[in-house]
Amino acid sequence: MSPDDSANNTESLYVTVCDLNGILRAKRIPANNKAKALKGDIRMPLSVVSVDVWGADIESDGGVFDTGDLDGICKPTGREPLQVGDSGGTIIPLWMFNEDGTPYSCDSRQALASVVDRFAEKKLTPVVATELEFYLMDANSDSLQAPISPVTNKRLQHNSVLSLDELEDFEAFLSDIYAACELQNIPADAAISENGCGQFEINLLHVDDPLKAGDDAIFFKRIVKSVARKHGMIASFMAKPYGEESGNGLHVHFSLLDSDGNNVFDDGTESGTDILKYAVNGLINAMPESMLIFAPHYNSYRRLTPGTHAPTAAGWGYENRTAAIRIPGGDSKARRIEHRVAGADANPYLVLASILGGALEGIEKQEMPIEPVIGNAYEADLKQLPTNWAAAITAFEKATILPNVFSETFNDLFLACKKQELSEFSRHVSDFEHQSYLDIV
Repeated sequence: MSPDDSANNTESLYVTVCDLNGILRAKRIPANNKAKALKGDIRMPLSVVSVDVWGADIESDGGVFDTGDLDGICKPTGREPLQVGDSGGTIIPLWMFNEDGTPYSCDSRQALASVVDRFAEKKLTPVVATELEFYLMDANSDSLQAPISPVTNKRLQHNSVLSLDELEDFEAFLSDIYAACELQNIPADAAISENGCGQFEINLLHVDDPLKAGDDAIFFKRIVKSVARKHGMIASFMAKPYGEESGNGLHVHFSLLDSDGNNVFDDGTESGTDILKYAVNGLINAMPESMLIFAPHYNSYRRLTPGTHAPTAAGWGYENRTAAIRIPGGDSKARRIEHRVAGADANPYLVLASILGGALEGIEKQEMPIEPVIGNAYEADLKQLPTNWAAAITAFEKATILPNVFSETFNDLFLACKKQELSEFSRHVSDFEHQSYLDIV
């Protein structure tokens, strides 16, 4: 090996796949193996995409020990290699296939692809955009405190929704995010300061490829965290990092194009087509059993409280942000559905698969939804969604719609993963419990 080859071989090169929780799992390979990775000759255990949030094997997964923990074949997703993160290294995004070349259905990106394929069979193309909220925190504080303004050198103290001052104060941070997104072909659009102290939201523009939309969301989160660290801050997409502040949501906007490029939700009116309403009905019916995907963690359910713009019931409305499903106003050519349930802590691939899969189920059944909510959806007579983790696990386990969206193997593994995580949380006693009960009861 020449000295030049040796130097090139020290470059950080990471081949990555996405697990059930939306966390990237990776191998570092020598840079001279880049061609091998791009050819699709990388192998990893199939189980790497179905571990719990701490990276532990799912104990009830027979595919680990009963089969000897089989390898899968990791092929490129088609996305260009990315420079994302603090290391300065290159990430090659991969997804998982079985030994025989068929897609591995427990790979969350493959799960979304199978739903997209069903739309393609109907000559429909989903057009998708996402909105992600996150908190900035002071990395130098021992507790989770709001960041210090780079301009005033004072810690943020108040909620400041749509604050121009806050946007200007964090201009350098936001500019670095936009620069990184542009470099990685992530269509970052408007940024706003949100309801919480130190909370921001950045929208990603719509794309006519749900897989790219999922990729964009995954790598956008990584960019935000990396840029925040460089600015002496922590960025968190945790659903509810502060008990008294607003939660972080992942809102999804989507429409459907036919083979001629026409929006099938648009009939030239504010109401929208019957197809739009069929899709809404499918989403409402699938919502309770999909909550484990939209709110996959213990902390997720702290966000789902009435009166906080986080939906707690399965309803819909026109230009109504208190409803779980909102039909935005504006030009009818852009008629679309906004799904407002998922938290920013959820796996974007699975969120998109659940939403698009539920909508497709509704379109196929051609049934009209309940009446749209006018006014405060929290006070309407609507079917309530599971508002704790155990209830969501039960609803997922009894699902009748999601078995048509995801494979049986995926459903079993995801359920086992969440049961394992819940069991782990139940074994830990919090400081607050000690403070409340230790020497009192």
